[in-house]
Amino acid sequence: MATDVKGIAASDGYGIAPAYLLVDPDLSYDKKTVDDPAAEYARVEKAFADSTAELTKIKENAKGRLGDEELEVFDAHIAILSDPEMMGQIKSDIEDNHTGAEEAVDKVMTNFADMLAAMVDNKYMQERAADVKDVKKRALAHLLGKQLPNIAGIDKPVVIIAREITPSDTSQMDAKFVKGIVTDLGGRTSHAAIMSRTLRIPAVVGSETITSEAKNGQMVVVDGLNGDVIVDADDATVKEYEAKAAAFEKERAEWAKLVDAPSVSKDGKEFEIAANIGTPDDVADAVKQGADGVGLFRSEFLYMGSDHMPTEEEQFAAYKQAVVGMKGKPVVVRTLDIGGDKPLDYLPLPEEMNPFLGYRAIRICLKRPDIFKPQLRALIRASEFGPLGIMFPMIGTLAELRAAKKVYNECLEELQADHPGIGKNVKLGMMIEVPLAAINADKMAEEVDFFSIGTNDLIQYNFAADRGNDTVSYLYQPLNPAFLGLLKHVIDAAHRHNTKAAMCGEMAGDKYALPLLMGMGLDEYSMSATSILRTRSTMKDLDTNACAKLVEEALDKCATDEEVKQLVEDRLGL
Repeated sequence: MATDVKGIAASDGYGIAPAYLLVDPDLSYDKKTVDDPAAEYARVEKAFADSTAELTKIKENAKGRLGDEELEVFDAHIAILSDPEMMGQIKSDIEDNHTGAEEAVDKVMTNFADMLAAMVDNKYMQERAADVKDVKKRALAHLLGKQLPNIAGIDKPVVIIAREITPSDTSQMDAKFVKGIVTDLGGRTSHAAIMSRTLRIPAVVGSETITSEAKNGQMVVVDGLNGDVIVDADDATVKEYEAKAAAFEKERAEWAKLVDAPSVSKDGKEFEIAANIGTPDDVADAVKQGADGVGLFRSEFLYMGSDHMPTEEEQFAAYKQAVVGMKGKPVVVRTLDIGGDKPLDYLPLPEEMNPFLGYRAIRICLKRPDIFKPQLRALIRASEFGPLGIMFPMIGTLAELRAAKKVYNECLEELQADHPGIGKNVKLGMMIEVPLAAINADKMAEEVDFFSIGTNDLIQYNFAADRGNDTVSYLYQPLNPAFLGLLKHVIDAAHRHNTKAAMCGEMAGDKYALPLLMGMGLDEYSMSATSILRTRSTMKDLDTNACAKLVEEALDKCATDEEVKQLVEDRLGL
């Protein structure tokens, strides 16, 4: 009898194939007291060296299937294997307590992973705990002479079922045979979710129960669009989803024809659909997907991917690469947004009870001009190679915005002393993600060339609900009528002052939100590159006049987000 399992939709598409349970070998071991600690530690060193060699080989084999950002995960795993503090603790345990290699490795690495997992206010570091566990499993397998599952050897269609999928697992997957992925654990920002999107493998994560629900060989249907999984699906269900999968692939083929098409509504109004990127290497995919520009370059990834504060020259090279790569289309770079869930090892920050509402983003930059000015100078210099927007994150007050602009103008004057006219291609903007900035949008709009509404944070701050907390996830309500009213206020305020209104949160690519945002007159929609063509396709079938009436009706007649969603479905047949 079929079983329905619900999880988090992590990668679009439909996957239909027999279940393949990803089961690790027995890595249990007997605890022992050793007589020769030096020889025992030599076993650890060999296991770690073998693990490093294995990861290097996996990375080489994954080249061509994964992008540079995904491949960097393996460098992070190799770095874990050479972490001096961790190695020191393992060695001390063996030498001081005569502990066996397996127990010392297991104990120390488990402690490291638990320490990361306990960082409840830091989603990024929590998810890195999985990386440490992955490395520990590999090292123990080498110590015990066991073989980890050979995913690369899968040669027939399967849906992989696992408690969690590690980056090294995903990198070995061949999309010809791996038709879907379902896990108990994980979120949309985990490495496995990101990699599955890159490989275009439909995925549902965070289901909590899939490993106890599914058995090897059972037919499994993965709905990566809605987060649904059907275990032991019957023939009728398989046929139903095969038809959905065929229709989805046909849609994808139609979307591909729109790569060079304008982003235009049914009644001829032009918009911009841009890409959110994390590194200059992501520009190639944005161009491939037909982006009208880059609406959000998350510059913090340049810092997070470095073991030191990036220099002005290093940043200039990265920004120039992105600007040149977009071939005359605009690139908007968000200035450094660290703190909250994005720490830097080489920039210690004070421990805070609530880091998301604390010392982060522009608040750090204004206190640290030694960090802020090199970034602004690098950005201004990169603007010589194409249109570039600089936007400031986490602006709450007019005073903060003016202070940020003051630092920018100081940098501009310094550069213009040697390069007259530099900076003419720069537009200045700000993120609208702090509720006070949204309320004060009229005043803010007088000061900038553009707004970019960061709905992920704006929603969590307005609803007082941490977006990473599953127990309050029901309060993530982008379609709530009161919230829609706030967005309309921001967009109207921008237009009253001839300021461009953009959006770079997940809401920009939401099929239910799109007609409402078009009806409000939002100018630019920035999203994951893989969502661009689908959004452009939907946009060309929508009339902005009808969308404007839909907005009026939603604000006048609806009281809940569910009512708004139903209204959009009824009026547009979504």
